[in-house]
Formats: sequence, structure tokens, C-alpha cells
Amino acid sequence: MSISFTTLTQALDNNLSETNGINYLSGGNDESSVCYKDLKGRALGILFHLQQSGIKPGDQLIVHTANNEFFLDAFWAGLYGGIIPVPVTTASNDEHRFKLLRILKQLETPWIYTNTKSRDQLITFCEKNNLDAEAEQVRNKCILIESIEDISQLGQIFDAKSEDTAFIQFSSGSTSDPKGVVLTHKNLITTIRAIIDGSNLTSEDRFFSWMPLTHDMGMIGNHLTPVALCADLTLMDTSVFVRRPLLWLTKASEKKSTILCSPNFGYKHFLKVYEAKGIDKIDLANVRLIFNGAEPISIELCEQFLSTMSAYGLKSNTMFPVYGLAEASLAVSFPVPGEAIKTTKLKRSQLAVGDEVKISTEGAMTFVHVGKAVRDCEIRITDIENNPLRDHSVGKIQLKGGNVTKGYYRAEEINRQLITTDGWLDTGDLGVFVDGDLIITGRIKDIIFVNGLNLYSHDLENILHNLGQLELGKVVATGARKQNNNEDELIIFILHRGDIESFIPLVKEVNKLINEQTGAEVKNVVPVKRIPKTTSGKIQRHLLNNEYINGEFDAVLSEIHSVLHMANNTHEEIVTDSVESSILQICNATISDKNITLDDNLFEIGISSLALADIHEQLEESFPGKIDISDLFDHPTVRELAVFLEVTDVA
Repeated sequence: MSISFTTLTQALDNNLSETNGINYLSGGNDESSVCYKDLKGRALGILFHLQQSGIKPGDQLIVHTANNEFFLDAFWAGLYGGIIPVPVTTASNDEHRFKLLRILKQLETPWIYTNTKSRDQLITFCEKNNLDAEAEQVRNKCILIESIEDISQLGQIFDAKSEDTAFIQFSSGSTSDPKGVVLTHKNLITTIRAIIDGSNLTSEDRFFSWMPLTHDMGMIGNHLTPVALCADLTLMDTSVFVRRPLLWLTKASEKKSTILCSPNFGYKHFLKVYEAKGIDKIDLANVRLIFNGAEPISIELCEQFLSTMSAYGLKSNTMFPVYGLAEASLAVSFPVPGEAIKTTKLKRSQLAVGDEVKISTEGAMTFVHVGKAVRDCEIRITDIENNPLRDHSVGKIQLKGGNVTKGYYRAEEINRQLITTDGWLDTGDLGVFVDGDLIITGRIKDIIFVNGLNLYSHDLENILHNLGQLELGKVVATGARKQNNNEDELIIFILHRGDIESFIPLVKEVNKLINEQTGAEVKNVVPVKRIPKTTSGKIQRHLLNNEYINGEFDAVLSEIHSVLHMANNTHEEIVTDSVESSILQICNATISDKNITLDDNLFEIGISSLALADIHEQLEESFPGKIDISDLFDHPTVRELAVFLEVTDVA
């Protein structure tokens, strides 16, 4: 497809269709549609209010709403006004609030576009944490969605150039400052052209996505790309997918969608609920490609999903494993559309930087090929000193091209570290070329993948340092992946030389703190007599990982689980309240490896976000319309939740 436009606003201006556009799906029967012509009209109406509030071209607008329709209205308002949108995830936990405040502090002239409830919650959070200056900034720099009613007056359009910043994509970071990836219109148009060419997309394709618009796959791959094509797009709220994953393919079938997307987490979540409930008759024969990326690709999960859904017409060659990252405006490498997934087994012991890989079936890991570089993007593999390596050698993945960012926002030192003098960006990933295809072998930094979350070891360790007794160097967070597992187990190692009984309270504190701060579930908290380090003092996480995978801690973990089980069983109680009984039954059925009592804090015992979503879905069936998933954070015990439901019922 030939693309003549050079900015995102030109892309929408070229496709002001009154028929094609976006279908917003916020529930089973809760849908609304906006054609692309009206998308521009709504954006300009909101732009008028932004400009009346004093926002100028070049200012930054944090877009902070879970409502996809409100989000995109504000996003495009910013683009048309030369205001730089900054997408930020909404969530009712401390980690995301701290992230928003850190982003707010980094930005030069920031504003926040959000609703009254979110603003008030953020101000309360600031006040509780003695962040008075931040609270005042939030009060003075918020544009409230509810305050904009009349959008009949249009704002003044800014004449954007291809080298202008389009938006800033911030990374996660629970304790350190998030990094802002600066993406220009040129970066994004380059990658959109590459996505269209590399996957043979046309205006006849019908997109369906549940990915968050704050994620590059959601925004660039599944919004900006269909806009450039003038293709129909259905956006399902991510929260709807979490609560009702079967609705994803049910609605995709109904819409005759041809382009889908999901990381590992989505397939696993869908299959878990599918296996328990089944699905009504659907037809997936129209599906042409399912983009699979955002985290390491599991071939076992791909095959299970394709095999299971083949009964509904899903073709075996639809899975499209890709590699990308925000720094490259999403797209880096694609396979050939329509080809079956390619895999290679590489010997586990020969995957260090500089190693020449050995194809083997013994002591090997299976890797998925993610194809070749997309157009206008170059990939090279280098050693630690940035010297290029030949094919079949493992090394750092570096990128160069029109789609690649020129740097991180106001981060000169990081830019010097990660971008070479001749313009190659260090991705932080490790990879190798095998038979001309790129294979991702791992991460230079320790990233842990749990239930669709990307967790950083150093972030988790810094969170745990807040417990006081866990000093720097005495706690280690790792992701251990045992054989035949599709994802990591989050393991926390703690230097402890006492007995098991004195260790148990710490286990509970660690589970609670990590769950509250990140939403992740700790698989095991392991006491160790030593923390292995190099001569320079660097922690050797891989040695602890190997010991865990080899079962060297099985005996002590068995003892810990036994003590925890005995402690849970001492809290026998008679449950007479029918609401309490119903909630307790749901919780214990969902979390089968724990004995939950009336006063157990769900986050203290450590449950995953996936389990939390499953509990909420079942509560919604038992108590329809009476409980939001955020209420579980405010009422985290069965007893408190029962009281809340009873009060709500009376009201």
C-alpha cells in the first residue's frame, strides 16, 4: 500500500469515512460506534476546551482514563493541537499512582486529562504520603472529562511536521523513574507502513483488540494502523477481557474480524475459562492473523490455542509471532504471513553473549522464530562492546531506522548509554539469527514474566527493602521457569539464618507487599544461608535460579508450606451468613492451594491478578451489578466484602 501522508493527523484527514471507524465494546451488549469523520470532529471539540484551559502546543497531556472512547478523543485532540499525549495506565494501586506522579514530575509542562473520581483518589493518595506539592499540581493541572459537555466549538489545528513529537510512551517502573520513549510522527508513519507491508494488511481487514491503548501494541498496532488503512476496528475494554475472556472470540466471530492480537497471558486466560465453561458456537474462519508478541512467545501455548480453536474454524497458520518494542514504534521483525510457526531447539548451556548456538534436542530450550527485519529497520547482533557478531552467535539486539526513537525523554545519560555514536539503539534484549530469522533468547536485565506482567528484579527488591529488615543485597527476586512451564514463577530469596517458624511472618509480609504494589503473585519465598555474588559484589541471580529449578530448596519449601497450612487450619470458624458463605466458597474454589478464612486479606496471602479477575467474574454472576473489581482492593477480606455487599443491597 502506498502511503503519502507524513503525520498522524494527515493519516486521519485522508480517511474521514462516515461508515468505517471504531466500535467500542465495554460489555456483552454495551457498544457504541464512532466513524473516523466523527472521531476528528469530537477531537477538535475537546481541543477547544483544552486550549481554553491554557494548554499550548508542545505542552504534555497525560491521558488517564480507562474508557477507550474518552481516551482516543483526548489523544487525537492532543495530536491536532500540537499537544503531546502521554498515555498512562489507570489502576487503583500504589504502584501505578507513584508511576503517574513520577511521570508528572519528569514532564516540563504537564496537564492531566482524567475524571473526577480518579483526580480525587490521586489527591488523597498524595496527601496520605505527604506529597503536598504533587497534590496541589494535580488540583491545578487537571482537565476533568465530566466538565466537557458541549463540543460544538472546534479548536485551532496545529500544523504538525514529520519530525515533531507525536506522543511519549513511558515504561513501567515501580520504584525508579519510568523512561519516556519519544516517538515522532515520522517514527510512527514509518512503522505503520512497515506493519501494513509486512502483514499484507488492507482496508478490507477488520481489527479486534482488547490490548490497552497505553501499550504500544494496543495503540500503534491496533489503533493507528487501522486508522491509516481506514479499516474497521473493534476495541474491547481490557477490563472486560479480564472479567469475560470468552467474549473476545465471541465478539470477534460476530464482527467477522480478520486481525486479532494477544500476548501469552491472553491465550492462557482465555483457555482457562474456556476449559471450565466452554463457549457458544462461534466462527473464526475469517481470522487471518493473530499478532503474538509483547512477551516471550510460548510455542506450547500457541499450539494449544490453535488446536483448541480449530474446532471453530481457526486455521493453523494464523498465529503471527512478532518482535517489537516501544523504542521502535512497535514493529521490528515479522515472519512471512500465512506460514506455520517456526521453532528451533538450542542447547541451554550455549546461550551466553558471544556463544555460537548449538541446535540440539538434549538440554535444550525451544525458541520461536520472529522473522526478519521489517522495512526501513535494521537489526544487528553485537557483543558487549557493540562489535557486530556473525549469524548463529548470541548477542545484544541493536536497531537502527526511521521507526527507531532518537532517545528517551530528558534522559541524556541513558541515551548515551543505550544509543551508539553511529545511531544504533541497544534494546536490552539478547538474540541470534538462525537461518536468516531472528530468535529472542532472553533479556540482558532480569525481567520476570508472570500473568502478562513484566516485572523487574531490581524493582521488586527495592519494594521489599521498605520492610526494613530486608537490606540491600539480602533479598533477591528472580523468575524461575521450570521445564514444561509457559511462564516464570516469581521467587523471592531472602538471607535468613534462623528457624522456619521465625521466617513465616516474613513470608506473609513479602506476599502482601509484592501483591499490593504490583498485582503479582509470589510463588515461593525461600530462605537461603548465602546470597551468591561476584568479586565485584554483583548478585548472581542465575545461580539461585538454577538451584531452585534443580530442587535444592524443595525440602525447606515443603516445611514452610506445612507450617502455613497448619496455621490456616487453626482458624476454624462457623459461617452462618449466606453472603459470606457464597463469597468464601468462590474464593476457596478459585484459589485451591490456599485455605481462605473470613478475615484473610486476599492480597496478604498473595493471589495473582488472573485469580482476582476470576473471583470478580464469579462474584458478578452471583451479585450482578453490585461490585466493581476495584471494590476488592477496598474490601480485601471475605467479611468486609460481605458487609459491603449487604450495605449496597440495602442502599
